[in-house]
Amino acid sequence: MNRLRGTIAAFAFCVGLQASVSLAEVPADPLGSPMWEHHAIGLFGTAPVMFDSRVEVRIPQIAENQRVFPVTVDARALKDVRRIVLLADLNPIPIAVDYTIHRAAPFLATRIKLDQRTPVRAALQTADGAWHVGGTWVDAAGGGCSAPPVSRVKGDWADHLGEVRGAAWPDIESDKVRLRMTFRHPMDTGLVENVPPYNIERLTVRDAAGNILGEMEVFGSVSEDPAFTVLVEGPTRELNFVARDTAGLEFAGKAKP
Repeated sequence: MNRLRGTIAAFAFCVGLQASVSLAEVPADPLGSPMWEHHAIGLFGTAPVMFDSRVEVRIPQIAENQRVFPVTVDARALKDVRRIVLLADLNPIPIAVDYTIHRAAPFLATRIKLDQRTPVRAALQTADGAWHVGGTWVDAAGGGCSAPPVSRVKGDWADHLGEVRGAAWPDIESDKVRLRMTFRHPMDTGLVENVPPYNIERLTVRDAAGNILGEMEVFGSVSEDPAFTVLVEGPTRELNFVARDTAGLEFAGKAKP
């Protein structure tokens, strides 16, 4: 059901790469990442891959807080985008979000954890099956994935678990509606001693008629108390969203433009 679980396992244990995929088929990485070929084969298989300046990844040059690092992906200059995968090459959990677009623009803003200096990338798949990749290096002190969440240290995470906020407003640059969703959740990676993995794993956005506008697979490398901003089709009377975590709990919210 979670299409990237196998990919994550392959990243973690360096197994499961298809012998039919040649390294010669992977384009040279302009960022010079030591993990690029490995990730490219695991994610893209034999699909065409290209680096594309139309995929904008907006991030600070330096991570002031490696536990909460803002990333914005904007590829509205690219047509017929069906999927966005956000990843950090050198994180122990490299993929942060896998966003399937139904009735939305190729835009995503969120916050992730960083475990060390790493390239942060967005890979977007278009309707023809090709992948378009953009990204840049970011300097980080490290430890974002292996440090306990603030709410765990304070001990109050259960008191606020599942608190949800949503806000929606017309996007001034398009005919879309900008939707921001926030959740109180520890987003445990499983890399902290005696704290098992526990994170939001799926987020679905629907319009008032129940049509799916977008849906995400979410991984433990997304920051504690995650926030997601998307651009969905509008105008609409109401937007509904629901997140499910790895314990099966669901957290629902709504917003009106």
